[in-house]
Amino acid sequence: MAAPIRVMIVDDHPMVAEGIQSILESYDDIEVVASASNGDEAVQQCRTLNPDVILMDLNMPKLGGLSATEIILEQSPATRILILSMHDSPEYISSALSHGAMGYVLKDVPTEEIRLAIDAVMRGDTYLCTGAEGSLKPKHEPEREALTGREQTILLELAQGKSNKDVANTLDISVRTVETHRKNIKRKLGISSTAGLTRYALEHGVLQGTGHSF
Repeated sequence: MAAPIRVMIVDDHPMVAEGIQSILESYDDIEVVASASNGDEAVQQCRTLNPDVILMDLNMPKLGGLSATEIILEQSPATRILILSMHDSPEYISSALSHGAMGYVLKDVPTEEIRLAIDAVMRGDTYLCTGAEGSLKPKHEPEREALTGREQTILLELAQGKSNKDVANTLDISVRTVETHRKNIKRKLGISSTAGLTRYALEHGVLQGTGHSF
């Protein structure tokens, strides 16, 4: 008999997390190994539990879903991360995929679709639920060079007013690396001020990885 699929649930709303856990525990071949209320907890637990699949919310305190996704995949590239969110905007979806998520499912999908999504990412496929797939038409700005996943992560940290040192500590990289990325971000976006970075992040859905509500 095959080993069960080991799943971690990451959501800062206890009722949501408990509901998802109840659904998944109805399957004999799925084992919920942990539940975390923010991205920082998820990163810490993933180091010891090594789940097969993580169901990751986006808007959470301390460390948002996008930053957590990137950090976890750097530590454990084999982990499949499936974003579970209420947001269906193309910016949210494309940003999640660019950070390494293998799927994007809206929280209002039928319960059976969460299972389909888990099976798909376990096969190595990318899964987008119907609502997410239909809205995935990212805005293209040909005059601007696209930001990398790492640059988007640093942008959302800077847009919250964090210093280069704070960002370096959060992402476990050097201050010099943050400074280099910051210069590249400003160059690519044609923005010279931190206020401009914040405005850009809000307008383009980059701040969905934080605890902000929109």
